[in-house]
Amino acid sequence: MNKPHSRNVLFLCTGNSARSVLAEATLNALSGGRFAAYSAGSHPAGRVNPYALELIDCNGWPTAGLRSKSWDEFAAPGAPEMHFIFTVCDAAAGEACPVWLGHPTTAHWGVPDPAAVDGSDVQKRRAFRDAYTALRRRIELFLALPLDKLDAARTRQELAAIPQRADATLQGLAGAQPASHAAGA
Repeated sequence: MNKPHSRNVLFLCTGNSARSVLAEATLNALSGGRFAAYSAGSHPAGRVNPYALELIDCNGWPTAGLRSKSWDEFAAPGAPEMHFIFTVCDAAAGEACPVWLGHPTTAHWGVPDPAAVDGSDVQKRRAFRDAYTALRRRIELFLALPLDKLDAARTRQELAAIPQRADATLQGLAGAQPASHAAGA
């Protein structure tokens, strides 16, 4: 999983059952081996949410090996050294994190928790799609950064700006209407 010259990324959430797992699978699928993504939680749920697994599988990405795990695994001796750590929920962003080896660059990319949505299966799937869409756009922007050309301060600045840039892009796409609708057709 960890290729030579790849950088390790850890996505953190409280339960490690939905958002962080979606982000892990997405980055591993889209990065072309440039990054090795992992996910963990401060209080792992013990299982990956079935809607998250369904969405990952629908993208044709592997689900084998995805599991809900504690962030302690990544602070233990022998754990891969992380280069980047992203919190994807507000609860994990405010918690006292373990001491990470190598002083990785961190950023908060909060996304509403799709697992907290009550409602029909259709409403739950929509919440998971929305979370996935937000995470995917942020990951695409991350992958587009010229990390080898940025100093540490500029990297932190760019990573912190990604949620706003991604949200603005998604809002622009949602507000765009086909020409036939705009012309009153």
